[in-house]
Amino acid sequence: MTAGQTPQFRDPAPRGLCTDCGVSRMADPSACGKACQFIKPDYPGSEATIHGRAAKSDGDERFFGVTQAMYRAALTPARAGAQWTGLTTRFAERLLETGAVDAVLTMVPDKADKWRPRPAIITDPADMQHARGMRMGYAPLLALLEPALAAGHRKIAVIGIPCQIYALRAMEAELGFDRIYVIGTPCSDNTTTENFHSFLARLTNAPETVTYLEFRADYHVELRFTDGSQRLIPFLKLPLSDLPPDFFPTTCRTCVDYTNRLADITVGYMAGEGDQWLIIRNDRGAEMLQSLGDEVTLSPPGSRGKRAGSVQGFVENTKLAAGGLPLRRMPNWLRGVMGWLMPRIGPRGLEFARARVEMKASETILHLRREEPAKIKNMVPAHVWNLARPYGLEPASGEQIKDDQSESA
Repeated sequence: MTAGQTPQFRDPAPRGLCTDCGVSRMADPSACGKACQFIKPDYPGSEATIHGRAAKSDGDERFFGVTQAMYRAALTPARAGAQWTGLTTRFAERLLETGAVDAVLTMVPDKADKWRPRPAIITDPADMQHARGMRMGYAPLLALLEPALAAGHRKIAVIGIPCQIYALRAMEAELGFDRIYVIGTPCSDNTTTENFHSFLARLTNAPETVTYLEFRADYHVELRFTDGSQRLIPFLKLPLSDLPPDFFPTTCRTCVDYTNRLADITVGYMAGEGDQWLIIRNDRGAEMLQSLGDEVTLSPPGSRGKRAGSVQGFVENTKLAAGGLPLRRMPNWLRGVMGWLMPRIGPRGLEFARARVEMKASETILHLRREEPAKIKNMVPAHVWNLARPYGLEPASGEQIKDDQSESA
């Protein structure tokens, strides 16, 4: 049993805002100009092409994109080594089992560093177990497209994060595949693998023994260790203020698609309240869910608490950070109190997910204004302005193209 084929790629072409999705490593690096999410994304047009319509500007589609159905979900039994219950990799595994696809393009751990992602082409359903779990760092997933096609794979599944999936969709019609299933995960708030190791070292004196890390929807980070022990750290007690300013790259602080709006199915956790969260976006996504039958336990997502205060506080703190000023540090005695209160009175379920999406929209605008002001006009779509508007963030003169102004009014 192997972890699939892990090809070597050419070096990436030099770019400004870039998450190394892999396009610049392909035969025609200039395709970045058409495919890149960080230039001039067209979500309404792309959604209409992929899902048959653009997202509605009201209701939960305003936050999460085109939605055919939404569920709190859990794979039963949960798969060993999975980040949550294993739904993402199980969808892909099932596609291989049924012959719906010939290959899956995904990430596996690097042989020398379990946290470093390596792009892999997987053709054996049993090998999908190697893709379970979380990795942190940039990885050129889309550079796998050409070797997959050259190997004769005509029907593929791709598991990716939003900036990878936007580029995939922009090129999809010209790639030459017969069918592509897209399994998306929400934005991972990425950083480099090296930065991630430094973060682990701030959380524990034995970072090499950590086997699992997750930012949970109950306002805790969960760590698991090689000896089987577990540790929960409240968000408010994390050493985030001690991180260097460039810990999260500008690209990952200016994401305009946190929920992977162009995937056939989005598999996340934000509204899962301890389980996973599924957004079925089109018939292909529904087909993948149906293929698992009673392996999946489904229920309606819940929603509790109020998000406005949490989001507004985040916006004010981000204004300081984006302006180069020190963040307000909560007194140590209050951190324990708030760490106890937030899981009980803070936004939960769908309200937590809405809060996170609004936070990302606001963060995008504030950091672009500080670091890449010339890009705002073309890079920030109308749906992001709509999400940030309740928190006092309106487009200034020259920050929004005319076509978007009517859509977001």
